[in-house]
Amino acid sequence: MRIETPVTRLLGVDLPIVQAGMSWASSGSALPLAVSRAGGLGVIAAGPMRLPDLARAIDEVEAGTDRPYAVNLPLYRKGAEEVMDLLCARRIPVLIASQGGPKRYIERFKDAGTLCLHVVAGEEHAAKAAGAGVDALVVVGAEAGGHPPAGLVSTLVMVRAVARHTPEVPIIASGGFADGEGLAAALALGAGAAQFGTRFLLSEESDLHPAYKAAVLAAGVGDTRTVGHQIGMIRLLANEFADRMTELERTAAALERRRAEFAASTLRMAAFEGDVVRGKVEAGQSAGLIDAILPAEVIVRTLAEEYAAALTRMPAPLRD
Repeated sequence: MRIETPVTRLLGVDLPIVQAGMSWASSGSALPLAVSRAGGLGVIAAGPMRLPDLARAIDEVEAGTDRPYAVNLPLYRKGAEEVMDLLCARRIPVLIASQGGPKRYIERFKDAGTLCLHVVAGEEHAAKAAGAGVDALVVVGAEAGGHPPAGLVSTLVMVRAVARHTPEVPIIASGGFADGEGLAAALALGAGAAQFGTRFLLSEESDLHPAYKAAVLAAGVGDTRTVGHQIGMIRLLANEFADRMTELERTAAALERRRAEFAASTLRMAAFEGDVVRGKVEAGQSAGLIDAILPAEVIVRTLAEEYAAALTRMPAPLRD
């Protein structure tokens, strides 16, 4: 199956399905390779990766498919300049950058022939990124796991706002998507693709501790929280850490105390070590829409099939 949109034409993929770059979950080759092979855009999450590991993951993806793939780079990570040197030297097909401004990287990656996508969470940042020359925008709404927008504006509103504000730039909608009906909604909002994070987090290829996957699979739509306000807000599952942070924020504890508590817990604790009580179990609200851990190829195919079925259920306009 092929679904053609401005984003699929830009990226050279068959389906408007983007796998989110998720630290630890896709910090390797298995998940992005499976998604790209299936017709979507697989994304290597470079955030926690050492340079040799990142180079090896790129080698493995390129050896396994001739389809496009992307690397996600949070620009705030330690050693970001060295990572960019590596990615430019490898002339990766697509860069998805976040947590920083595009002027820092746009020229060098354009010179390398890399498509540049930038993650935004508002009209102002979208306009600045478009003005800097990015090829497309990943627009994140409040439902997203990891780092939602500080104002917690829903994806429904955020995507429409950015689509109206920067209509000349293709959009990938992110936050709250778990099935083909969600994909249909994203395209109806004006996006050219949807990014799926939690849905691919719960894939067989996702490189997470089994306890992390089990916790997310058991979650309902109301079982996530946002913590870290004024520090670096994240959406994660409710657990002992989230409860402590919520109480500190509710009682307006001193900022330094909140910073210390926030820093004492890490994503690595949950994702790599399996501590889902004290670690940061980042996940989106769409966790409550997912009831099975599946191979990534099956997830991509199912999303496309559900999208096609959803279109047949849409009522046609009545004419007098």
